[in-house]
Amino acid sequence: MSDACYHSVQNRLSSRLLSKNLKIKVYRTIILPVVLYGCETWSLTLQEEKLRVSENMVLRRIFGPRRDEVTVEWRRLHNEELNDLYCSPNIVRVIRSRRMRWAGDVARMGEETGVYRVLVGKPEGRRPLGRPRRRWVIILG
Repeated sequence: MSDACYHSVQNRLSSRLLSKNLKIKVYRTIILPVVLYGCETWSLTLQEEKLRVSENMVLRRIFGPRRDEVTVEWRRLHNEELNDLYCSPNIVRVIRSRRMRWAGDVARMGEETGVYRVLVGKPEGRRPLGRPRRRWVIILG
């Protein structure tokens, strides 16, 4: 997850002055768009689990600890409890739906576009033999 974005609103997410609904709106409007930028082109493997863990971390900060009825002690929320409290789809499901929507957009582009040929797996042209030539990298900034 984007650390700078999360750390900029971290204190507001754990504040008792803001309601939980407002904290969820902050999460959806500030953190999620930064994290999901360009997610349509990602290939998800172990990154899925890292995103889910970081999303649960943010939700635990929003909802805070719970008092256990049996032991009357404070404890962290379990993942199932977080899913019940946060009734929106989890971050992995959002990424998969966006990837499917993007694939539909690319399929409607037409066969002459390069993006469509890459998606279908029929790139044109040939690569030169041997190791790629060494190039200078220019770093701006």
